[in-house]
Amino acid sequence: MDLDFFRNRKVLVTGHTGFKGTWLCRMLVNAGADVTGYSLAPPTNPNLFELAGLENRMTSIIGDIRDFDLLMNTFEKARPEIVLHLAAQPIVRDSYKNPRYTYETNIMGTVNLMECVRATSSVRSVLNVTTDKVYKNNEWCWGYREDEPLDGFDPYSNSKSCSELVTHSYINSFFYKQDSPAVSTARAGNVIGGGDFANDRIIPDCVRAMKNGKTIGVRNPYSTRPYQHVLEPLTVYLTIAQKQFEDRKYAGFYNVGPDDCDCVTTGELVDLFCSCWGEDVTWENQAEENAPHEANFLKLDCSRIKKIFGWKPRWHIAECIEMTCRFSKVWLAGGDIPAEMDREIAEFLK
Repeated sequence: MDLDFFRNRKVLVTGHTGFKGTWLCRMLVNAGADVTGYSLAPPTNPNLFELAGLENRMTSIIGDIRDFDLLMNTFEKARPEIVLHLAAQPIVRDSYKNPRYTYETNIMGTVNLMECVRATSSVRSVLNVTTDKVYKNNEWCWGYREDEPLDGFDPYSNSKSCSELVTHSYINSFFYKQDSPAVSTARAGNVIGGGDFANDRIIPDCVRAMKNGKTIGVRNPYSTRPYQHVLEPLTVYLTIAQKQFEDRKYAGFYNVGPDDCDCVTTGELVDLFCSCWGEDVTWENQAEENAPHEANFLKLDCSRIKKIFGWKPRWHIAECIEMTCRFSKVWLAGGDIPAEMDREIAEFLK
């Protein structure tokens, strides 16, 4: 991935006010891209988008991905060359509370985006970001490959499986010609890093406990997940967007996750956090009776993207936690968040 490629490129990012979207936009504006974001208002208070100092460095449109007319108007004004689709209802437990909203956002949001792409002749490269949870999870001990059946269990996972299928249909029906936009999907594992304030995610729960001087509560300490630093998938997203822009043969479906050595249980992850944070931090098992179903074991086979792009993860899980703790301590101390983001991006890309 060559960040210089994005200089003066017109890039539209949906979901730009979220955790991953904010980090992505920081990378793009630093590279000199002409960035337009389309998203709901930041979902938490505090939130990374406001801390990241992006308001005057990009065009930020606050809108619902389900609002086709406003989304179309945004495309018409921005005339993007590259579209990165991150807008979603991303929380598994929230999808049990409001499945209809989750399906509307994650499925019809994708349909709306693809219709806007169809109507916008400037677009040459599109990436739909989904999740590792799109696969039918058999609790296998090996990683899922891109050709495994899609069938997420809960409303969030299932809606993202449907988003994948919508994308496949649009590729087959409308984006198959040589002069069509190149369209891919990326199925990323669980991301961690500084600036995530979402509910029902383990690292934000850890940081909130540190802020409030409490013991960390862990709901699923024995569940294994493919944890990776947020900058890992973002560099892959940009790589895919660039490569398929230059040659559409690179368009396809890609897993993005850590190596097997970094697929750890939630309890092991929190142990690393406590060790890195210091100050005699502890955690306790707070497993809930009759809790909504969540996968116990899930990991990805990323051999395809490694072979095609020569990619490999850069930071192991201990380094991911170290960066997350460092960022969080800067935030708690009222430090310079944009400078910390830029420092981590530079270290990661070095």
